[in-house]
Amino acid sequence: MKTILHKAADRGHVNFGWLDSHHSFSFGHYHDPEKVHFGALRVLNDDIVNGGGGFGTHPHDNMEIVSIPLKGDLEHKDSTGTEAVIRQNDVQIMSAGTGIRHSEKNHSEGVPVNFLQIWILPKEKDIKPRYDQKTFKPEDRQNKLLTVVAPDASSAVWINQDAWFSLGNLEAGKKEVYPIHKLGNGVYIFVLEGTVKIGDTELNKRDALGIWDTSEIEIETLTNAEVLVIDVPMEVSSW
Repeated sequence: MKTILHKAADRGHVNFGWLDSHHSFSFGHYHDPEKVHFGALRVLNDDIVNGGGGFGTHPHDNMEIVSIPLKGDLEHKDSTGTEAVIRQNDVQIMSAGTGIRHSEKNHSEGVPVNFLQIWILPKEKDIKPRYDQKTFKPEDRQNKLLTVVAPDASSAVWINQDAWFSLGNLEAGKKEVYPIHKLGNGVYIFVLEGTVKIGDTELNKRDALGIWDTSEIEIETLTNAEVLVIDVPMEVSSW
């Protein structure tokens, strides 16, 4: 088993007033040659957008873009004609494919929105752009890991990659075994809240641990914790 530890304090950081963002991987003005990607996981930004702020219309292509609001509501518009509000407990995915333009803004004028912006390199290039969004009940991930993004589960939002995202709200003192979905995949565990232990490594809020060359991992909760597990191919041959 191989691992790489990314501490919360070591993330890239920008603050533009309307946007306060921490980058787990190289993004924008932040570049770390040791943190360009984890397999097919290319971007994991922890964004806080102040009331009334947002990202103006901009293009993407050949990328799977997942948005997970943690607090507040996010307003989305794109060139497929989709207009939606993404709320806490929702998960949104946008397959940029051959090309898409979109904007994102805080749906509230007075309350900040905190959301994760995650980019995954796609399995197939130049697909037709598409959009999907689903709501997941918090009770369905209580003391278990709930799959919210998958290439093969109708209950999750579909992704153009052999990748699976799982969210879990775990009480202190629990041990949760996560089997990696596909041979050659690794997992990136991002702690949203609380403290967990994986092997001999203790992870606190916004710490992350990448793990590969193993078939499963065990997450032990030292406090009540909320975790995101991103299961992705470690080799992306077409890129």
